[in-house]
Amino acid sequence: MKFRLPITILIIVLSVGSIIIVTGFISNSKYVDIPEISNQYENLLKYKNELEKINQYNQEILKNLEYEIKNSDDVNISQINNEIDVINRVINENKLELEQIIIKLSQIDSNP
Repeated sequence: MKFRLPITILIIVLSVGSIIIVTGFISNSKYVDIPEISNQYENLLKYKNELEKINQYNQEILKNLEYEIKNSDDVNISQINNEIDVINRVINENKLELEQIIIKLSQIDSNP
């Protein structure tokens, strides 16, 4: 009889403490939303593929413009040269952006 009250109090204290600890853990837990990460990865992958397509298309335009210059007797060669400069800048910017996307993809892929 002497031990019944202290044991009951001890069980109640442990139960309440456990409930508080579990509630605190659940409410403060940080979780990673896996679908969000995989969705981000898929979006970056799609973007990378689109950039590669754009880059290929721009390189074809550049080749065509260079061909036009070589085979042209036109006086407006300076305009074609300006177009080539613009296409070259766009290609270089796309390459830089593509490299950044590839780096981000590899970071996401290595940290699942």
